[in-house]
Amino acid sequence: MKKNSEVLKHKVKAVIFDLDGTLVDSEPNYSKADNVLLREYGIPALSEEMKRKYVGIGTREMMEDVKGIYGLNESIDMLVTKKNQYYLEIAKENTIVFPEMYRFLQFLKEKNYPLAIASGSSPEIIDIILAITNLTEYFDVILSADEVAKGKPAPDVFWEAAKRLGVPFENCLVMEDSVHGVEAAKSASMYCMALPYMMEEPFDNSFLMADVLFKQGINGFRAEEAIDWLRKNS
Repeated sequence: MKKNSEVLKHKVKAVIFDLDGTLVDSEPNYSKADNVLLREYGIPALSEEMKRKYVGIGTREMMEDVKGIYGLNESIDMLVTKKNQYYLEIAKENTIVFPEMYRFLQFLKEKNYPLAIASGSSPEIIDIILAITNLTEYFDVILSADEVAKGKPAPDVFWEAAKRLGVPFENCLVMEDSVHGVEAAKSASMYCMALPYMMEEPFDNSFLMADVLFKQGINGFRAEEAIDWLRKNS
């Protein structure tokens, strides 16, 4: 774990979680859904480079990009609907909550931290995934990037989550696994604990902006280390 600061200027009073790749292991499911959708239109499976490009990007933004690249005639709404359907078919049978992140979440709930989800997934997807993993009750605010003007890396979804929690931006900690998410958190003037989903060094400079960086991603994340850091900064 790499820390850019030991004692923060502003104390952490609330925690905002990304969902996919941070709290639940959904990225493989999304990758499968993407490939099923693309195959329907005669498009090859995504390359590793393309997968990296879309980690942390909202579903609608990704579909807009794919539509433009491949010149698809299908509407964005239909592409999003199809992808969500394919994803849910897979996710209902194969969504895992990361154990160490769940322990951290339990600690936060027990200590009465205001908690939010701020995800690039569609609202209905977020609701279903939280329901099937029994996580809904943990969160005071559940927000999709579809509900704000711009998705990550713009800060809008984090700003809106903080507003709904009633906590100043500078007192929020964001948990993120993507470059776009870290950029959004720092643009929002929030603290960020980053767990890179794509663990390839040298890390993108955006990851180095995080206040805490777990270089081994979720595999290297330890709830006790996160709790110790939080206790010093709350």
